[in-house]
Amino acid sequence: MITSRTAKECGTADFGWLQARYTFSFGHYFDPKLMGYASLRVLNQEVLAPGASFQPRTYPRVDVLNLVLQGEAEYRDSEGHSVRVKAGEAALLSTQANVSYSELNTSEKQPLTRMQLWLDACPEHENPVTQKMALPNTKSFLLASPDGEAGSLQLRQSVWIHHLDLAAGEHISIPIRGPRAYLQSIHGQVDAQGSASRECQKLACGDGAFIHQENSLTVSASTALRALLIDLPV
Repeated sequence: MITSRTAKECGTADFGWLQARYTFSFGHYFDPKLMGYASLRVLNQEVLAPGASFQPRTYPRVDVLNLVLQGEAEYRDSEGHSVRVKAGEAALLSTQANVSYSELNTSEKQPLTRMQLWLDACPEHENPVTQKMALPNTKSFLLASPDGEAGSLQLRQSVWIHHLDLAAGEHISIPIRGPRAYLQSIHGQVDAQGSASRECQKLACGDGAFIHQENSLTVSASTALRALLIDLPV
């Protein structure tokens, strides 16, 4: 089964310095039925004004994946680690107890646009504090995985995140390892079809879809498409 969650249904915020869209409950936006999905706790798309920043804050035990779509960000922690990430790159922060983290739009002229995911981290796993990668120019690649497969970012949870970049008319089928997955259109229109139900769900720019009990998903781009498929066996 594939159940859509349109961009219009998501929570939003506009604080001037920050514009945001929240898939799940976050900050002032609260829906008791949408507290996350399996180990996926947060899926936000946010735009920070030039020079704006998130002040230092602590996190629960999660992996924070930031995918920069426009501009450049700097992430710092209270232990002295920092990493700069520009458009076309992604960074993974393995948050630690009693450590605070901040985010800065390094440009005084250009907005910073990025996707941010929080994923529950297994308590017995430890990874490098920060990881970073440049996104390859290919229609599909593994962005993050539990074991760093194929050079992907390494998570502290059994989750596989696929990055899709399809031209109009292209399609791809991706196996799904467990009972749940989530598809997020970053931009572009897509038809998503499961292998079990054979139903097809149409998604527009910014829409997402909960995927239940499908062995694979076929993604067909109606327009140029950039998307994430988050495979959530746990």
